[in-house]
Amino acid sequence: MGLTRLAFAYARRRPLATALVVLLLAAGTAVVTLTLLVARELEGRLTRDAAGIDLVVGAKGSPLQLVLAGVFHVDVPPGNIPLASVAELRANPMIAQAIPLALGDSFRGFRIVGSEPALVEHYGGRLAAGVLWTRPMEAVLGSEVARASALGVGGSFAGSHGLAEGGGEHGDEPYRVTGVLAPTGTVLDRMALTSVESVWAVHDAHHGAEETEDERAHEGDAKGAGAHAAEGVAREVTMVLVRYVGPLAAASLPRQINESTNLVAASPAYETARLLSIFGIGIDLLRAFAWLLIAASALMLFVALVQTLDERRYDLAILRTLGASRLQVAWVLIAESVALALAGAVTGVAVAHAVAAFAGKLVPAAAPLAAGAWTPHPEEALVLGIAVAVGILAALWPAWQAYRLDVAATLADS
Repeated sequence: MGLTRLAFAYARRRPLATALVVLLLAAGTAVVTLTLLVARELEGRLTRDAAGIDLVVGAKGSPLQLVLAGVFHVDVPPGNIPLASVAELRANPMIAQAIPLALGDSFRGFRIVGSEPALVEHYGGRLAAGVLWTRPMEAVLGSEVARASALGVGGSFAGSHGLAEGGGEHGDEPYRVTGVLAPTGTVLDRMALTSVESVWAVHDAHHGAEETEDERAHEGDAKGAGAHAAEGVAREVTMVLVRYVGPLAAASLPRQINESTNLVAASPAYETARLLSIFGIGIDLLRAFAWLLIAASALMLFVALVQTLDERRYDLAILRTLGASRLQVAWVLIAESVALALAGAVTGVAVAHAVAAFAGKLVPAAAPLAAGAWTPHPEEALVLGIAVAVGILAALWPAWQAYRLDVAATLADS
């Protein structure tokens, strides 16, 4: 029997201790790997969703809330702004593009977003079926919305009041699906897109209000944002996504908007960095707990090897008499420790990927995490390397004792 096979035989002789060591290492490695996968997906999603958006302009309130609502669509907006603000922003020479958004309703937990075809173009969306909307009460579904609702071209749905599933439905104002978008890996996949006029029409019917002559005049001045809406209320949008003409605009445009208007200009790049720092604290705590589990498993492995060393002294002495060198005897303990550490680490990495893969099936919001679940993270090699180092460190003292074993005295005592 080779010395490495002997090391595995020793591990099998202590099934309970071996299982506990592997389980602790697997748990710690799984948590570390899962946090790496989650952090990668979170950072990637935030970066993709905010790409190309230099500012979000909306009502006075929290800039972070404005970005969360307008870019990531995970919060309620602070309020609405006059439609005329869209025309004013588009007239600013420092602005290359201004895309209005009208929010307020949802469909099965997904946002119904009133906007323009430019929003689809911004995220690189392309149609998998049908065509874009051309009239009010027509809608195009993002890929995740279409999958979750099982709706296709020609189908219809009613929006729910509010931004969470379960609000009262606008059953008298159904949307007709004219198109379905192919997956983009961005927030576009989680939207039901329609025109701004559609959002106005739904809420005109809901509120039953009438707009004044002055409001109609403002509507006419802002024709670029969809002025020909149904009559009834003052025309507003929720916010505007802005792209600079050039990088120099970043130095003055946000301050100009914040100081000279009743609007707020929020930078997605800055707010995303703040958001990642907030999530980073929780992820760091999880990683610390995981490394604690790995340290505990290393300590347990060390104790197990020390305790069994006395039981194996006679076996190791016999190996020496049969011609094994001191280093070969020490290698038996090191090989056993490294094998257990690697078994735990590989198991933990596999479990982490499996959890990420099934997360998308259990939680729809985690679908992007599941999509890249089996893509290895570059730092996984480091995790496995640390596991090998843990196995070596745990075996150093027992291996040193085996190396210094007095063969004659051990055989005499036996």
